[in-house]
Amino acid sequence: MKKILCFVLLSTLLLSGSIFYNLKSRDALSRIGSTGSEVTKIQTKLKNWGYYKGAVDGKYGSATQKAVKEFQRKNNLTPDGIAGSATLKAMGISSSSSSSASNNDVYLLARAINGEARGEPYSGQVAVGAVILNRVKHPSFPNTVAGVVYQPGAFTAVDDGQIDAAMTSSCERAARDALNGWDPTGGAIYYYNPVTATNKWIRSRPIILTIGKHVFCS
Repeated sequence: MKKILCFVLLSTLLLSGSIFYNLKSRDALSRIGSTGSEVTKIQTKLKNWGYYKGAVDGKYGSATQKAVKEFQRKNNLTPDGIAGSATLKAMGISSSSSSSASNNDVYLLARAINGEARGEPYSGQVAVGAVILNRVKHPSFPNTVAGVVYQPGAFTAVDDGQIDAAMTSSCERAARDALNGWDPTGGAIYYYNPVTATNKWIRSRPIILTIGKHVFCS
């Protein structure tokens, strides 16, 4: 009798542990109520592809769920509105357990955005971050965030000390959005303020778009 009771208790504990593990695994997926950088990546991808029309705010609400479902239908995935491993893979997103950009890159990029674009529209702040990251990928520039930001003469904010100005709350979020792949400029590697810019060469660059006080160009 004791052996039977012990077996039942052990089976119950194992089953409970399995259920708890599965629930934790499911909870780790991005779904309604989730927040964070993975949600930002999902929203950014879906917005760029035209599925999502809302704000890229890192909050998984009903609009994000609807966009995920539409993406899943178009890609022959189960349209459950949950960004599981198969959906994330189809989007080209690594799961949140994967390593992301270093905190140092986030901090420095946010500092650069703050120095160069605080007071600009939010998309303009993200755009400045995107330009820095586009330079990191470009063969004509240093291949690190720090190398690009501190390249001599590259950014006024570094030269005049504005990179150390009090941080505006939106700038870190803008840095993370840029690092997560949102590029409002479509690939720009330069920008300038046409009111204050005196460099004739920068004005000769092909213009992509204007956001706020900045002209973004290739």
